[in-house]
Amino acid sequence: MSARVLVVDDEENLRLVLRTMLRKHGYEVETCASAEQALETIEKSAPDFVIADVRMGGMSGIELTKELKRRGADAVVIVMSAFGSVDLAIEAMKAGAYDYVSKPFKQDEVLLALRKAEEREQLRRENQALRAERAEGARFETMIGRSEAMQRVFRVVDRAAEVATTVLIQGESGTGKELVARALHDRGPRKSKPFVAVNCGAIPESLLESELFGHKRGAFTDATSDKTGLFEAAHEGTIFLDEIGELPLALQVKLLRVLQEGTLRRVGETKDRKVDVRVVAATVRDLESEVREGTFREDLFYRLNVLPLTVPPLRDRKDDVPLLVDHFVARNNTRLGTRVRGVDDATRKLLLAYHWPGNVRELENVVERAMVLAERDVIGEVDLPERVKRKEDARLVALASDELSIKKTARWMEETLIRRALEQTGGNRTAAARLLEISHRALLYKIKDYGIR
Repeated sequence: MSARVLVVDDEENLRLVLRTMLRKHGYEVETCASAEQALETIEKSAPDFVIADVRMGGMSGIELTKELKRRGADAVVIVMSAFGSVDLAIEAMKAGAYDYVSKPFKQDEVLLALRKAEEREQLRRENQALRAERAEGARFETMIGRSEAMQRVFRVVDRAAEVATTVLIQGESGTGKELVARALHDRGPRKSKPFVAVNCGAIPESLLESELFGHKRGAFTDATSDKTGLFEAAHEGTIFLDEIGELPLALQVKLLRVLQEGTLRRVGETKDRKVDVRVVAATVRDLESEVREGTFREDLFYRLNVLPLTVPPLRDRKDDVPLLVDHFVARNNTRLGTRVRGVDDATRKLLLAYHWPGNVRELENVVERAMVLAERDVIGEVDLPERVKRKEDARLVALASDELSIKKTARWMEETLIRRALEQTGGNRTAAARLLEISHRALLYKIKDYGIR
């Protein structure tokens, strides 16, 4: 299909000249005598390109450009400026115009500007299509990840969803443990039944037993009526026990009975009730250590840990950061009514270099904050919090974290130093190997092992 061009100028002769010339070269052309008329036309016909004069009676070409940007119009704007008004043309480009041509112009200058704009738009569309295809292949239910670490999680969830096996999800705060639990439910045979999420650390200990298992009227002072507990509410479905490490020892015994016998007893009752519930638990704690310390029951731990699943921290899946950023930008544009196109290259590097102690939840919050503060349609460094822009010393970050595993810390520091060396050498692996004081072959192996692109 021929590209559609809208010419906006208050000089009739110039509109006629451009319309004749552009139609001769295969473009579909409409003309308008003012920016106000152009806005009405754009609403109806949605041209691919707008060629507008900078100086016009009424709304100027700069104001037209700003208004089109505010409305989220897809049309690419090329402005025309008379001799001596180049500064206005540059101002229009800052407002969102793609290019400008000077009056009086030659035919080839206008055609060249349009050809360049067409090539740019073609590249932009191809890039969008590739990004959409890449993102689609990385989606798994409500989760996103192309890294090998997340693909392993997806494979385990896909296989475990079909059976009622108890799953213990471990991982740092903000990694998306509840999303994993929901995926286990939504991909399994119980998906049409209830999914009940409980944060064991958010309910007062005195109320927790009643909340989980229910109570009989008169069982205690405030029990004015019978109450169905959350386990019964999840009957034939899934109950997600988040922060299971917060569960008091007395309730751990009762939970173990539910898991082993498939029965529960409401507070104040003497008879057991049958309940069919799949249990998925999650924790940020090291339950094995707590078992050794006597703060978590060993028999309950082994009953929960039938199928252990660890969700990796964001620092171990840096390749997923650009995908997650694009996802959060698109989602927030819909939710907040913003029109942000993404992040610039310098900002993307900062986001990749940051260690993300708050994981995916922190990234989501940083992107939303940046979109609210952004004055352009692209997020820049100025829109990021200081902690993200600040260069962190990998050794200090590692020592400041709660991680005590020498193996995990060494692995993270090694990956950080490799990424830094590759960045400093512009991706030259031979030079990076020299900086790292390892062999080129060893570097290639580590790049593959860490999934560094």
